[in-house]
Amino acid sequence: MHEVVNPFDRQKIGEVPTHDWETIDGYLAKAEALHKNRDGWLKTHERAAILEKVVEIMKDRRDHLAMQIADEGGKPLIDARVEADRAIKGVELCIEDLGNVRGTEIPMGLSSSGDGRLAWTSREPIGPVVAVSAFNHPLNLIVHQVCPAVATGCPVIVKPASDTPLSCFEFVSILHEAGLPEDWARAVLPSRDASEKMVTDNRVAFFTFIGSAGVGWGLRSKLSPGTRCALEHGGVAPVIVDPSADIDAAVGSLIKGGFYHSGQVCVSVQRVFAHADIVDKLSSKMADAAKALKVGNAIQEDVECGPLIRPKEVDRVEEWVSEARDGGAKVLCGGERLSDTTYAPTVLLDPPKDAKVSTQEVFGPVVCIYTYTDVDEAIAQANSLDVAFQAAIFSNDLANTMHTYRNIDAAAVMVNDHSAFRVDWMPFAGLKHSGHGVGGIPYTMHEMTIEKMIVIKA
Repeated sequence: MHEVVNPFDRQKIGEVPTHDWETIDGYLAKAEALHKNRDGWLKTHERAAILEKVVEIMKDRRDHLAMQIADEGGKPLIDARVEADRAIKGVELCIEDLGNVRGTEIPMGLSSSGDGRLAWTSREPIGPVVAVSAFNHPLNLIVHQVCPAVATGCPVIVKPASDTPLSCFEFVSILHEAGLPEDWARAVLPSRDASEKMVTDNRVAFFTFIGSAGVGWGLRSKLSPGTRCALEHGGVAPVIVDPSADIDAAVGSLIKGGFYHSGQVCVSVQRVFAHADIVDKLSSKMADAAKALKVGNAIQEDVECGPLIRPKEVDRVEEWVSEARDGGAKVLCGGERLSDTTYAPTVLLDPPKDAKVSTQEVFGPVVCIYTYTDVDEAIAQANSLDVAFQAAIFSNDLANTMHTYRNIDAAAVMVNDHSAFRVDWMPFAGLKHSGHGVGGIPYTMHEMTIEKMIVIKA
């Protein structure tokens, strides 16, 4: 059995079974057999009915699910409740989007060679899905990876992060409780070697991964020929704040976007480029707001910043901030560990451009502010990295906003909102090293199906 601990006090809170390759091999064999037996496919209305029951169960257990998210993942309870609600909405979105899983008519009469024919497409499940997930949204990410597979009729095997497996195993159990036969969805916690064998097995039709770029790209390079995939990695999210911005509104949004889940979010606010005319005001207000955040055990009602997922992450953040300070960054607040598992919310002013906090994903409670006078130079610095995901602009100048929108590298740009904004039905895609494919419930459901055409000669 694998023990699960609260990341704040490191006390055991639960356990889940581990799985060897022989067990996983059996799960894959059953998944492949389910997909090949077309007569045994669950009908669309049957899948919808199961998911409707899942929604009922999750609503009844919403408070428990939220507490579990906070307890195993260190996300403050107030935010964990939001995650539980999002996860429930995600299941509802899968049900709603089933009506959009359909094909199209293909016109045949565009040339004489197509005369006398009718053609259209339909969509079918792609086949067995293997999902590997991350720790920072232990329920909602599982819903995003598993529920579209169930909705579209794909057997699925999911491996959660070893730090936060409880929510995943419970969600899969809820699927079974709602009527989904067990072989259609399995949660596993294998060794690293068995996990890689599972991902790269030739029976896998689709691989969905959320986690670090190094692991994701490495696994993609080893996939069996024909396996399709979606990868979601991290970013070093840039934000441009120009002189026309509403500073007070910007501060509140940036604090939420930067310190939500103690910065352990792939699109968390990390690099804020502020014009010289407003940088002092913005940085001072952000430091004051960050100082006021309460740090502690995420299961407590008034905690706003929880622990980092492991003590070694506190060590890493401490090293990165020390490097930036030694390189000339001004520490406006924080800049110190509070315990073995927590780090103070930190705001740095003008760290070196080549420091780790400027070039790599911090995944911790650190926001960097950089002074600029020429917005094109700020955009160039924002675009200088090999990652690009979501970005943000704070401005009340339409021309400046559109100029930045057109020139900044990002898959999505938020205006007068932080870079971590997301609703679960919008496209969510990393560019460059930040990922491959498009997330978001409807987009994942589309990727987990194939379009199959029939051409009839009358």
